[in-house]
Amino acid sequence: MQAYLGASRHIDVDDPQVAATARRLAQGAGSEAEVVRACFEFVRDAIEHSADFRRNPVTVSASEVLRHETGFCYAKSHLLAALLRANGIPAGLCYHRIATGNNEAPYCLHGLNAVWLKEHGWYRLDPRGDKPGVQSRFDPPREALPFTPTGAGEGDLPGVLAEPLPVVVEALQACSTYEEVLAALPDTPMAGAVSWRP
Repeated sequence: MQAYLGASRHIDVDDPQVAATARRLAQGAGSEAEVVRACFEFVRDAIEHSADFRRNPVTVSASEVLRHETGFCYAKSHLLAALLRANGIPAGLCYHRIATGNNEAPYCLHGLNAVWLKEHGWYRLDPRGDKPGVQSRFDPPREALPFTPTGAGEGDLPGVLAEPLPVVVEALQACSTYEEVLAALPDTPMAGAVSWRP
């Protein structure tokens, strides 16, 4: 589990503001699940999704997301992973491949998280941010995710990653505005539909 607890360039657990925010969110929590819920709901609700709110700059690392209070799903998942890890809770990254409209090409990756819960094992949660028709909750052991990739060409990338996919980081770093990201969302081909497995 050490890989899911450590700091890295984009999941910068050791950033002072990230660490302080993690401590603040854990205050008063009576259980590990309450810490997870507090961190998840903070990222989901207090950090604005860049496309929904038409926000710049384009953020990548957890500390950038926290400082600017905005990020795409990928960057928001980096922040949630960092907050959980700062509280000693193993957390990683997962990805859906979903159609960008009408259940057909073009496709893009969608970033979310998995957290290790002692009672349930790996549990996925999505801090993207709610909007009409898109809601997510922390409700273990039931997953309450906003997207279900079931169409042709859609699917779940298997496994829980300790670090972001390079294609995701490269796409975010290549863009300076949210409009540029929307025009070049990261994608990776899939041989066929894949059911998620940790």
